[in-house]
Amino acid sequence: MVYVKWVFWGTFWVLVAAFFHYTLPHNDIVRIADTYEKRIDFGENSLFWAKEDSGNATGNVNRDVFFIQAFYENNRPMVYRNEDTSWGWPPYFKFDTANLQAEATDLKSTQDSPRWVAVKHYGWRNEFFSIYPNAVGVKPVQGPDATIIPWLNIIILTVFFAFVWAIYVRWRRFRQARIDPVLEDMGDSLDAAGDRMAEGRGRFRNWLDSWKSK
Repeated sequence: MVYVKWVFWGTFWVLVAAFFHYTLPHNDIVRIADTYEKRIDFGENSLFWAKEDSGNATGNVNRDVFFIQAFYENNRPMVYRNEDTSWGWPPYFKFDTANLQAEATDLKSTQDSPRWVAVKHYGWRNEFFSIYPNAVGVKPVQGPDATIIPWLNIIILTVFFAFVWAIYVRWRRFRQARIDPVLEDMGDSLDAAGDRMAEGRGRFRNWLDSWKSK
């Protein structure tokens, strides 16, 4: 029973961590090498693509998507998609896909003369499933060692864990005040019933023994 409990809570917190890691914004310091537009046919990975841009027709099985090609300081490549989130989830309320693509194009640079950019995004990059993080903002920074403190993430996670702690404290108080006394009474009743059954078996055994002696 204890093993099942730990597996349940372990799985629960892994899913919570994955949810926040996918949804909350991250900042990558990269060099933008190119921007382009590509027709995408959505398949099994359609869950990881945003909906149609605001104002466009809905329900399409394919559409043109903007992409941003970039490189980290160690020349490791990273590709971002650039799609509106509109009023959907995650709630970034992004409607400026075309403007962001123009800004990213204007910040392109070469390996010999790099211009470092902070790309704010959410989501994951997975080559096997062709999953791309969605860029939600770009801004130039002084260099590849630039540090951006994720204040929004800190605030959201602090509020979330404060909420979880408040629920846990109230649940613990409720359990100690209402549930534990009932369980203790049930345990005492079961113990008393067990003692009475043992006493009854002893009397019955004594009665049988009295007949054997006769």
